Amino acid sequence: MATTNGNGDRPKLAERLAAVGDKTRNSQAWTSIFRPGSIYRKGYTDSPRNRSYVIMNNVLYHLHPVKVKRHAVKVSYTLCLGGLSFFLFILLTVTGIFLMFFYRPTVTEAYANVQALETAVTFGSLVRNMHRWAAHLMVLSVFLHMARVFYHGAYKSPREFNWVIGIILLTLTLLLSFTGYLLPWDQLSLWAVTVGTNMMGYTPVFGPQVKYVLLGSKEIGSETLLRWYVLHVLMLPFVIVIFMAVHFWRVRKDGGLSGPL
Repeated sequence: MATTNGNGDRPKLAERLAAVGDKTRNSQAWTSIFRPGSIYRKGYTDSPRNRSYVIMNNVLYHLHPVKVKRHAVKVSYTLCLGGLSFFLFILLTVTGIFLMFFYRPTVTEAYANVQALETAVTFGSLVRNMHRWAAHLMVLSVFLHMARVFYHGAYKSPREFNWVIGIILLTLTLLLSFTGYLLPWDQLSLWAVTVGTNMMGYTPVFGPQVKYVLLGSKEIGSETLLRWYVLHVLMLPFVIVIFMAVHFWRVRKDGGLSGPL
């Protein structure tokens, strides 16, 4: 038997939907997901206190400050170099995962896999070139980002620690780019790694040990390829994500972007 409202008519569709929405928002599952103060909780009112609750209780909103300084949103001041560097890292991660499906880090198969990517895999050549150019652009954007920070004096108090984090991120970016050199296993890769590891071998005191760790043996071989593959796809990205998280956190905690000179 159909229910009726006070006038003897069936409830309107909007009223029925509102009743279902209220019942859903009062359910245990809903309240366990959305904390008090969320705009998705029943009884939310638009007030400064509740706006702050929304920011604090939402992961995505919490990445952005409640207030942003006027100069921080000017493209001419930041040139979006920090955001561009982060976007390129995400692009490298996505394209790198795609390439991992078709690449095996073995001496006998590495070069053949790269050739197959270029000729036999759908969009393989496009994705590989996107990965390669994104790596070059990330090195350039991170360097320009640090140059911009230095020019504007943003490394000064209270941001000295974050400047050191930025230097570490630049070093990790260079290492991430260099470790990818060996993976195609062609002549350019072999000679680039030969020169790089020989330079490391001249490090004072523990140079030979560093060279041996990088090569995995006395000469470039299968152990070298495997070690550089693990460095490139696992260790360095993991470390760089940690330092990026600290870098973003300190930008917020140190008062946001520094003001113009």
